[in-house]
Amino acid sequence: MTTAAERNSGNESAEQAQQSLATAAARNLATTTKTPPQMQGITSRWLLRVLPWVQVTGGTFRVNRRLSHTLGDGRVEFVSTGSEVRVIPLELTELPALRGYEDQEVLEALAGRCEQRDFRPGEVIVEEGRPADQLVLIAHGKLRRSVRGRYDEDITQGVLADGDFVGDDRLTGQAGTWDHTLTSLTSGTVLTLERRAFDAVLADSPSLRSHLAATRALIPSQRTENGESAIELASGHVGEAALPGTYVDYELTPREYELEVAQTVLRVHTRVADLYNHPMNQLEEQLRLTIEALRERQEHELVNNSRVGLLHNAEMKQRIHTRSGPPTPDDLDELLATVWKDPSVILAHPKAIAAIGRECSKRGLYPQSVDYEGHSVPAWRGVPILPCNKIPVSPQGSTSVLAMRTGEKAQGVVGLHQTGIPDEYSPSLSVRFMGINETAVMSYLVSAYYSAAVLVPDALGILEDVELGH
Repeated sequence: MTTAAERNSGNESAEQAQQSLATAAARNLATTTKTPPQMQGITSRWLLRVLPWVQVTGGTFRVNRRLSHTLGDGRVEFVSTGSEVRVIPLELTELPALRGYEDQEVLEALAGRCEQRDFRPGEVIVEEGRPADQLVLIAHGKLRRSVRGRYDEDITQGVLADGDFVGDDRLTGQAGTWDHTLTSLTSGTVLTLERRAFDAVLADSPSLRSHLAATRALIPSQRTENGESAIELASGHVGEAALPGTYVDYELTPREYELEVAQTVLRVHTRVADLYNHPMNQLEEQLRLTIEALRERQEHELVNNSRVGLLHNAEMKQRIHTRSGPPTPDDLDELLATVWKDPSVILAHPKAIAAIGRECSKRGLYPQSVDYEGHSVPAWRGVPILPCNKIPVSPQGSTSVLAMRTGEKAQGVVGLHQTGIPDEYSPSLSVRFMGINETAVMSYLVSAYYSAAVLVPDALGILEDVELGH
C-alpha cells in the first residue's frame, strides 16, 4: 500500500518528464551566428592616420636642407664601475669644438682629467656671475637652469639631465662668467673639466690645435638661431643705397630615407581553403588578421626603429625634460614651444595621457576636448592629444611624449610609402602567391613598405623622462 509521500513523488516525476525537443539537440540542426575572428592586438593606430603619406617612386626619399653649422649638439655617454663614473673618451666628440676629432690618445687624456662630483637635491653646481672656467658633463640626475630676473627673482629656463653639458664654449673662447645657475633637483653625478686642464692637454697636442683652428674657420661669424648662414638683406634704406649680395648654401650630403619593410609568409592548407569557406572565406580572414599585425608592427617601427623611428630622429635641442617628473601643464607648454610653428598633434602613451589628466586636476585645470576625425579627444592649447601605445614605458615607469607638425608644405613630419607595387593589396602593401608545397600548403608573401622623414628639425619635439607613478 503506497504512502502519501510516495504518491506525491510520483506526481512530481510525471510533471518533470520532457515534453518537447531540448535546445541541446536542436542546435545540431541549426546554423550558428558567428563573428569574424577577433584580434585583441588591434589598436587605433593614430600615428598612421595623422601622418600625410608621400609617394616615394624611386624607393628613396632625399631631404634637402640649407647648410647648417650647428656642430656637436648631441649627448655625452658615460660608464661606471661601482661608484666611479667616467666619460667615454670618444663621446667627447659630441662637444661642438671636438666634433670630428679622431685622436684617441688626446681624447683619453681629456677624459682622464675630468673630475667626478656627486651631489644631492638642492645643491648649486654653477652659479650665475661666478667665473665660467670649466666644462660640466651631467652623468646622472636633473639640474634646473635658472637666471636672475629683473627684480631679483629666479626664472627657470629649463631642465638638464643625463648626457647634457654646459660650459663647452668656455674651454676655447673667452672664459667670462656664468650667465645662469644650475641647481640640482635630484641626487646625481657630474664630471667637470677645468679650463687649465684643457689648456695643458691643448699645449701638448698640435693636432688638437689645428682641429680647433679649422673648426672656427668653417663656422661663419653671422648665423641664424638655427645655425644657418645669415642671408644678407637690406631694408629701411632711402635712395640708391648699395645692396648686399648673398646666396643660400645647401647641404652637400643630404639625408636619404630608404623605405623599410615588414614581411611575413602566410600559410594556409588547401583543404581548409577548399572545404571551410562558408560563411566566411578562410584565406581572407587569415589575410585580414595578418595585415592588421603588419600595420601594428609598422606603427611600432615608425616610433622605435633606430633608423627612421621618431624617438631616434628628433634633434637633441628638440628634447626637453620634465621639471619635476610627472607631465605638468608647464611641461606641455614647453613641449609645444619646441614645435611652436603650427603644431598638429601630441602623441602619448595612454598611461601618460592619464598622468597628464591627474596633473591638470591637481591644479584645477580641465583640458578641453576637440573633435578630431569624428572623435572627441583631449587637447592642450587646442592641439589634440592622441594615444599611441607603441611609445615605450620603461620598467621604472617613465615614458616620452611627442609633439609634431605634419605635412610636406608645412615642412613637418611625413610618412613615406610607394603605391602601385606588384600584387598590391592595399596602399604600399602587397600579397604575393608563392606556390603550394608537397604537403598541400599554400604560401603567400605579405609585405608592407614604409618610412618616415622629419623635414626640418623643429617639426618634432619630445618630452622625455615623463614619470607615470601616482
